[in-house]
Amino acid sequence: MSLDFVAIDFETANGSPASPCAVGLIRVRDGKVVDGFESMFKPPPLHNWFSAGNIAVHGITPSMIESAPDYSQVLSQMLEFVAEDVLIAHNAPFDMGVLRASAEAIGADLPALSYSCSLQIARKTYNLDGYRLNQVAYAVGHEEFDHHNALADSDACSRIVIHAANRHGAQNLEELLSSTKLTLKQL
Repeated sequence: MSLDFVAIDFETANGSPASPCAVGLIRVRDGKVVDGFESMFKPPPLHNWFSAGNIAVHGITPSMIESAPDYSQVLSQMLEFVAEDVLIAHNAPFDMGVLRASAEAIGADLPALSYSCSLQIARKTYNLDGYRLNQVAYAVGHEEFDHHNALADSDACSRIVIHAANRHGAQNLEELLSSTKLTLKQL
């Protein structure tokens, strides 16, 4: 087994975990970024309003998604991209919560997925003043990215995991998790 996974990042329209409006996915094979998927979309009904605070963070406005697909269409594309890979997110409880809540909001079943958290991996790997995504990305030498763009954030997440694996001498995700005393979680 080699260092293979898919990094994921959601941006939400408001404070509800069922309000994703953008997603970025980065596929890693053998410790290298090989593919990406990104989409903006309409959040699920009842959760499709935008808060000023969220717009200030990611810059996505209601007018930007007027002609975008519905979340249900994008969810199936996302799951096809992920296939049977392990998902990794920076602060995974947030992104996995968005995935669960948004699927529930549209009545979609999710497959059995495993995941881990680059935030937890970073805390067990680096001695930093803070562990926000941009702080850890900068610490591993990934300084030029559009923070709060879903694809850029998932790319930064993937690069953190790759750097951490190299630092621990881990050949695969299992060895990295073992080195950091973490385990895969189930969605």
